[in-house]
Amino acid sequence: MEEVLEEFVLALRSSGVLISVAECIDAMRAVDLVGYADRQLLREALSGVLAKSSDEKQVFTITFERFFSSEGFPDPCQGIEDTSIRVDLRASDSTLTRLLVSGTPADLVMSVREGARAVDVATIGFFFQGPYIRRILHQMGLEGLNHDIEMAHGEDGAASQRRAMILELARSRLIENVKSFAGRQYTLFAGSSTEGAIEKYLRNARLSELEERDLKRIYAIIQKMLKHLNALYARRRKTSKRGQLDFKRTFRANIAFDGLMFDRMWKAKKIDRPDIIVLCDVSRSVRAVVRFLLLFLYGLNQTLVKIRSFVFCSNLVEVSDIFDRCLVEEALARILTGAETGLLMGRTDYGEVFREFGEKWLDTVTSKTTVIILGDGRNNYGDPQTEILKAIYRRCRRLIWLNPESRPLWGAGDSEMNRYLPFCHLAKECNTVRHLERVVHALLRHHSSLSSSSG
Repeated sequence: MEEVLEEFVLALRSSGVLISVAECIDAMRAVDLVGYADRQLLREALSGVLAKSSDEKQVFTITFERFFSSEGFPDPCQGIEDTSIRVDLRASDSTLTRLLVSGTPADLVMSVREGARAVDVATIGFFFQGPYIRRILHQMGLEGLNHDIEMAHGEDGAASQRRAMILELARSRLIENVKSFAGRQYTLFAGSSTEGAIEKYLRNARLSELEERDLKRIYAIIQKMLKHLNALYARRRKTSKRGQLDFKRTFRANIAFDGLMFDRMWKAKKIDRPDIIVLCDVSRSVRAVVRFLLLFLYGLNQTLVKIRSFVFCSNLVEVSDIFDRCLVEEALARILTGAETGLLMGRTDYGEVFREFGEKWLDTVTSKTTVIILGDGRNNYGDPQTEILKAIYRRCRRLIWLNPESRPLWGAGDSEMNRYLPFCHLAKECNTVRHLERVVHALLRHHSSLSSSSG
């Protein structure tokens, strides 16, 4: 029965439970003590060994019920009319025929599991359930059952024809049972890998190709990404108790001891949270992308750094308070519709936006400020006001422009990107979650390196 436990551990790992080799050994010892006869006792014993946290215990319970369930394996001959003359076994009958005629559901479950183990069903995938089903049935001896059915059809007499009919019906039910089993195995062993494939697709898909239904998944991905970046860059590190010795501070601290090194001082990096201002274009030309950019901006504001957020179309409006006090769905709805914000959803006017920012908020930009502009730079042939952007560029630490359009389109038509580029420290095509992650990673890495060098 060690194979059963190994498959169960693999199912737990596929569901995200971390299990070490030592814990596997402990689980085997626990099974040796309690056995498989008492289902409740087995579950409690394995849970105590393999599930460490409350979340893992929830996953364990669900996986245990799915893995050790016999649901979907009724007697294949159950419900057939006139079961008093079901089928008389013959000496030539195949093993599978005998199992279907005289075996119990438990025997059937064991046979299916043995067939699944022979074809390594733990590697099952969503698009490969059909081949696994055929291979399991082959391992169980479907060819022998088919032969017995053909032999019965070829014989004369009502009893032989009834035998063929009953075996055909049992075969159909068996196939349905194995299909159900394969579906459960997919849930056990391939569910998390499918989620990983979906996440990988969403990270790399163009934001303009995603739909409203993807918002929750994207937000979950962004939260996971920002949590990781927060762990890397956004912590204020305290003085270290070990590491690289700071000679100057050590000598100064020990002057009173005639130079004897009683108190050692260590070098430590101090990483401050970056000062960030974001200007986001919410016009119709970027409508398909902007909701995801705002979703990222919301997550950035809530999880990683405190930022001042502005949105614009025909004018510029600060929405920092909306991000602070509203849930994500309400915040997106208010900003995209301009409700209660004073945002004018007319022709995009980057020149007017820069002029407003220069008049009202330019003094908030300092040598510690990073300014991020999210937009396509299309100004409807108006005055681009490059001098104001130049003033922002000179005052800030970094000016980063993230453009959802492909780089070959920059400067085409009414795009003013080529005139804005000289006043950007960094300008990147940004139309996937992966692009956003790389940009923020580079931003925070740059900020932390400057903080440590200035310290």
